[in-house]
Amino acid sequence: MNVSTPTLAADYARDGYVFPLDIVSAEEAAEIRADLEKAEDEVRADKQHLRLLRGYPARLLPSFDRLVRHPNMIAAATAILGPDVILWGSGLFIKEANTPSFVSWHQDLTYWGLDQADEITLWVALSPAPSESGCMRFVPGSHRADIVPHADSFADDNLLTRGQEIAVEVDEASAVDAALQTGQASLHHGHLFHASGPNRTNDRRIGAAIRYIVPSMKASSGPETEVALIAGEDRYNNFRIVPPPKSRLDPADMAAVAVDAERRDSVLYAGAKAARG
Repeated sequence: MNVSTPTLAADYARDGYVFPLDIVSAEEAAEIRADLEKAEDEVRADKQHLRLLRGYPARLLPSFDRLVRHPNMIAAATAILGPDVILWGSGLFIKEANTPSFVSWHQDLTYWGLDQADEITLWVALSPAPSESGCMRFVPGSHRADIVPHADSFADDNLLTRGQEIAVEVDEASAVDAALQTGQASLHHGHLFHASGPNRTNDRRIGAAIRYIVPSMKASSGPETEVALIAGEDRYNNFRIVPPPKSRLDPADMAAVAVDAERRDSVLYAGAKAARG
């Protein structure tokens, strides 16, 4: 599906998601993946740097900064959020080949500390994401619910930070598999019920979750929270707007991201009995 499809906003309003969206070519996605995996190898000896790379790739890799500013990404984001868009964050969800890693049923906005729901996630497939590799699953229309109770599990194989899981019944029978080809994306609302299963294929399943919000939003982490202006203008000054990465894995960028990650983690793990990256 092209990002300029006339029904994109209406489909999103009805279901809480849209997929598949053609974002970049398979070749472009392969180049971004190769850059990521090279960076993983370069920082693997430092667990903190590896965590920051996977949690904030657009702050550390120019290739990901270009992805979050790609015209197709901006077209999809502005179709839903309007002309003014900032990048709240970027993060990688990686399931290694033939592993039990999964993502439990949850709503994205549960622990982020944002005061509004004007947020969307564009989940970009940097490797094939069929059902067999644990593609995302969506419950149509569930975005109309407010945040429902969640429980923390901190399960070892759960890729979510707190292992958070919806604590009310989920109608899994109605769930839709959001299978994607390399370079495609899905778009979903921050209240949508979604999950994903284990990767039963021989390739890594790599997804980049790119999160956009409107500038009028505020965050519990405060106005020092660092974001990037992607489209339009920021007339509110509710966040600190930062420029693209100085260079690939720049030490100053890495240090700044570490401070911002602590600021965000203080909100993300508030009230939790444990914490993990």
